[in-house]
Amino acid sequence: MTKTRTLFVCQNCGTQSPRWAGKCPGCASWNSLVEETMAPLIDRRNRVTLKAEPILLTDVLTGEEERYTTQIKEFDGVMGGGIIPGAVTLIGGDPGIGKSTLSLQVGCALSEKGLKVLYVSGEESVKQTRVRAERLSAKENRSLYIVNQVNLEDIIGYINKMKPDVVVVDSVQVVYSSEIPSSPGSVSQVRECSAVLTHLVKSKGISLFIIGHVTKDGMLAGPRVLEHIVDTVLYFEGERYSTYRVLRATKNRFGSTNEIGVFEMTSAGLDEVSNPSELFVSERPHNASGSVVVPIMEGTRPFLVEIQGLVSRSSFSMVRQKAQGFDANRLSLLIAVLEKRLGLNLQDKDIFLNVVGGVKVMDPAADLAVEVALASALLDKPVAFDTVILGEVGLSSEVRSVSQLAIRINEADKLGFKTCIVPKNNLKIKMDLKRKNIKIIGVETVKEALEALS
Repeated sequence: MTKTRTLFVCQNCGTQSPRWAGKCPGCASWNSLVEETMAPLIDRRNRVTLKAEPILLTDVLTGEEERYTTQIKEFDGVMGGGIIPGAVTLIGGDPGIGKSTLSLQVGCALSEKGLKVLYVSGEESVKQTRVRAERLSAKENRSLYIVNQVNLEDIIGYINKMKPDVVVVDSVQVVYSSEIPSSPGSVSQVRECSAVLTHLVKSKGISLFIIGHVTKDGMLAGPRVLEHIVDTVLYFEGERYSTYRVLRATKNRFGSTNEIGVFEMTSAGLDEVSNPSELFVSERPHNASGSVVVPIMEGTRPFLVEIQGLVSRSSFSMVRQKAQGFDANRLSLLIAVLEKRLGLNLQDKDIFLNVVGGVKVMDPAADLAVEVALASALLDKPVAFDTVILGEVGLSSEVRSVSQLAIRINEADKLGFKTCIVPKNNLKIKMDLKRKNIKIIGVETVKEALEALS
């Protein structure tokens, strides 16, 4: 009789340890090691079978991949143009952010095109899922099947029997296999169940969507290792009290990882936001200091966001620097540039920065806009309402060139902005501007940008 092994497994990163420890040796998280009984290795070896034979790389036939489109343009764009048959997609996000709503809308859209969809709901009953579908105004279709099941062996039986085109598992944390002795939601259960489902759907050419929860740190709960197993990882982002949601791809083997989709949560489900630029700057205040608009790029898509800065005298011995939607370390660097290179007194000031709309800006072209917003808030001098500012800032306060400047300027011109402050080095390259109603000013340093605005 083969002996079973007992190990302590980290529920955040999956690191295994022969004995318990307060701190995980892999990810350094505290109190995350849980005792689990591991299946014998000899049993797993006996289950390995080889069916495919190696072939020459030159003999592999290539061509354009067939994709399932959902007619939800924001979703299709993030997926790279549609869903690849046999691809495995992991959708993560905070509780209540809209993961199940998005998955059900995608399932309904695919079933309306005649594809057979199996929706495995582990957390909600069939009636609850039906009520949600009615709230989403889903049309009557004959190819969307719903089942409430959490046992892996039963789910595999449904897939083999029905042979669907698309399978949605909501969520992977509640699925368990009777062959694994650990509890549902543990790293062992999540990893093994996902691996079995992935192997099954890839062998049959079935598209699989796996919904995963996130921890309080914003990481995928338990199955951090799933990011290496699946083909696409989508994160649903958004503020708790905001109706707008951002769908971002952090991994995509069949498309770009820089594309995002913008949705608005309504009583009838998620609505597409076709023009995010107009949405994010629609409520911008007039003659308010610290408010600056910057054109940023997310993949191949430009849109405008408003950056707001606030500088106030600190009442405590230690000043505060808070950023919402912007990297806090980058903010500290830009504040140091303002103090050292421009001589602005910020050492005794509380500084707050906010990106309106719940968007997370990672484009370095927003550096100059942040510098101008903070200087405007400190000096209490508003920036002209019809001006956009962009450029990367170096440690010597120089303004460095950015990519795809023409696309950014065209987007600003489309919304009626009249002036654009850009890096001077970008003007040396010939740009294809669709309109010429906007005035372009090139600057080499942050000081020149502030002088141009004054």
